[in-house]
Amino acid sequence: LAPARCARVATRASSTPPPEADRPRATRRAVFRAAFAATLSSLLVPQARALDAEAGALTFASLTTPGAGPSRVIADLASSITPGAEVYFGNGCFWGRQHEFVQTERLVLGRTDDEVSSVVGYAGGVRTPQSGKEEGKVCYYYGAPGTVYERLGHGEVVRTVLSDKSPERAASDLSAFAKTYFANFKKVVGFGMQRLDPQDSGAGYRNMIGLPGGINSPFMAIIAEENTNQMKLKQGAGNAANEKPKEDDVFNAVWIYDTDKLPFHAAEMYHQFHDGLGYKFPEEYTVELKKNAMRRGLVVNTGCPEMRETRFAEFESI
Repeated sequence: LAPARCARVATRASSTPPPEADRPRATRRAVFRAAFAATLSSLLVPQARALDAEAGALTFASLTTPGAGPSRVIADLASSITPGAEVYFGNGCFWGRQHEFVQTERLVLGRTDDEVSSVVGYAGGVRTPQSGKEEGKVCYYYGAPGTVYERLGHGEVVRTVLSDKSPERAASDLSAFAKTYFANFKKVVGFGMQRLDPQDSGAGYRNMIGLPGGINSPFMAIIAEENTNQMKLKQGAGNAANEKPKEDDVFNAVWIYDTDKLPFHAAEMYHQFHDGLGYKFPEEYTVELKKNAMRRGLVVNTGCPEMRETRFAEFESI
């Protein structure tokens, strides 16, 4: 069987998918990459599913020690960090990753459901101006051809917000999120670090971190500290729309983007607080927490086509 993609779902979009002629064609390189990813997937994906399926999604006790003070890096940098900053993280399908960042907010940072900030979306693309009714839209594969995120150079990410209470809290939050992020890679002997869902391959699933100021941000010291397996942190400028990606899905490397230049674009309501790829999360997450996020305005209608599952109607009424 061909490797599964995050895009593979059983439901249909409310609008007709783009015709076959408009869809990107597979190249020999892409086929080889998919086959290689599928081989790795047979070894690594079961571990990824187990990671998310466990009650805590991660061993959150290992991410923080109760009562411990901030690291030296956090203490040294706190004065140069802006509280309330938005950051994003990407590595593979965003469905399962959102759950892990939400659990980090709840179990590590002690945030209530009303304070959860992690949502999924798209980032890393250098957008070209659009005109007419499609202006400003970044959509999933079921959107109009000129709005599809991967064609616009974007990849799938989870955006979260650091504490606005103090620079120290903001720095500590980023440290926790970075721990969660780097826990989603596994060492492959002879190759380096591979994300846990390698079956999703291509620039739309590339590893990336978005920070205010990018690689020159004071936040980078915290990212470097949590990068315990020494993955390559590469300065990125983003991918241009409708061109061959210059910043592709690179093994053992993470692209670092400047959120001021390459901002986050929220994904459709359908994708928010979704089940994992091939495994389910409790309804208190997929239904109740999603409804809470919609009431708070954290999750909104983006103007892109929505995938309509059986229960979608109950979200539309909010």
